[in-house]
Amino acid sequence: MWFKTEDTLTEEQVKSGLRYVIKDGIASQSMGILTGGAFLVAFAVKLGASNLVIGLLAAIGPLSQLLQLPSIFLVEKIRNRRAIVVIAAALSRICWLLIALIPFVFGAKIGLFVLLVSMTAASTLGAVSGCSWNSWMRDLIPQNILGSFFSKRMRIATGVGIVLSIVAAIYLDFWKKILPNYELQGYSILFLLGVVAGALGLYYLAKTPEKRMPVAEERVKILRLLISPFKDENFRKLMAFMCSWNFAVNLAGPFFMVYMLRRLGLSMSWIIGLSIVSQVMNFAFLKIWGKFTDRFSNKSVIAICGPLFILSILAWTFTTMPEKYFLTIPLLILIHVVMGLSSAGVALASGNISLKLAPEG
Repeated sequence: MWFKTEDTLTEEQVKSGLRYVIKDGIASQSMGILTGGAFLVAFAVKLGASNLVIGLLAAIGPLSQLLQLPSIFLVEKIRNRRAIVVIAAALSRICWLLIALIPFVFGAKIGLFVLLVSMTAASTLGAVSGCSWNSWMRDLIPQNILGSFFSKRMRIATGVGIVLSIVAAIYLDFWKKILPNYELQGYSILFLLGVVAGALGLYYLAKTPEKRMPVAEERVKILRLLISPFKDENFRKLMAFMCSWNFAVNLAGPFFMVYMLRRLGLSMSWIIGLSIVSQVMNFAFLKIWGKFTDRFSNKSVIAICGPLFILSILAWTFTTMPEKYFLTIPLLILIHVVMGLSSAGVALASGNISLKLAPEG
């Protein structure tokens, strides 16, 4: 009964569903802040991770998304997207319990191996959940409010993320001050709190209603199902953009923090502070881009934000000349400002386009 689907959803069901989706967004963002980004990279670095290991950690997420392809058939077979999302996400979040236990149970070398294996398992299950979630949201959220709804969801979640980042950074500095020999355990507590936030998100997802998928007229053939979206010219263009975009972002992005820690010698407080600058700009511009996507088009937002983000990546090369100099910090602040406002627009607009291109069901 928890995962019962409905032939049609009433207006009240849709409204309550949208509220739950926003609450899940807050919980998921909280988990993402506490278990990912700067905190995860710093945790790996303190375990003794090499650049190769950092690169592998960064690659696991994008590579695992390939598993969304076989996940399509799981969705078609079970035809209950909410059940798949909740169960897969629950198993994914359990993997973080093992990561949190690394400083207590494993040594550094074994700990890095456990971290990589656990991240792989968590990302794999997350991809299965993500495939179902996209389809579920496409049928739940009214198309005329898609841009404004997702900008609101992302804006609220980002606002919570900003506060959490500040609190977590202060907590880590305080922990390091009073327990300098147990720094890794401080990160473990952050990860455990992230798991609690993730569990709260699962509760909200379980309560979100789902419209029943249309009955398949014939047995789905694997090749035809995979090829059919590429017959749509706009979808092909979107895929070309997303491939080039993700290549650029994931090639450079994971090493920005390593660069700041090792090359520029910045403290975690400075790094989290710069991350917060980026999040604040992300928060501030999500509402603006949301209005632009609904009033003009998603493509117009990408046309503005895409080049800005690429320029901000290029600007990293000028933060040393060849060492730190008087413009290093001002340039880092400017880079994080531009990255924050531009990434908000690209994420929102590209997500909207993919959902609008997909037919119901």
